[in-house]
Amino acid sequence: MKKQIIVFGITAAVLVFGIGAFALVQSPSEPDSMMKKEGEVMMKKTEDNMMATSRYVEYSAAALEKAVTGRRVLFFYASWCPTCRPADESFTQNSAKIPEDVTLLRVNYNDPDTDQEEKDLAQKYGITYQHTFIQIDSTGNEVTKWNGGQINELLSNLK
Repeated sequence: MKKQIIVFGITAAVLVFGIGAFALVQSPSEPDSMMKKEGEVMMKKTEDNMMATSRYVEYSAAALEKAVTGRRVLFFYASWCPTCRPADESFTQNSAKIPEDVTLLRVNYNDPDTDQEEKDLAQKYGITYQHTFIQIDSTGNEVTKWNGGQINELLSNLK
């Protein structure tokens, strides 16, 4: 009986140690990169990456106005969207492939933190679900609209 207790104790200790080591290895190296809601970790890391390029940016009225001389594409996304995440990663990793005269603006479509300006923009363009793209001209008129895709679809749908 003592032998079984010792074996059980050793097994439990190894298991606890293994789980702890695994959790330590899986934790991010930057403590401030962890956020409470799933999906926000990816968005925080992506936002940091987007700052490095002016071709793929977070939506703001100022960013939209700054891009008025080139081609502008609005990417309506949601952080919880399973198809938006890979698209977001594709645009971030391949931002150099986005033509220099194109600005891709990531518009928060349907998250708890979506602000009124972004909601109004979605309503203006008749957006009914995330992962929708709209290319607009310098006056804000729709040039083309499509759903889904990553960097290759963006490049092939540009007008």
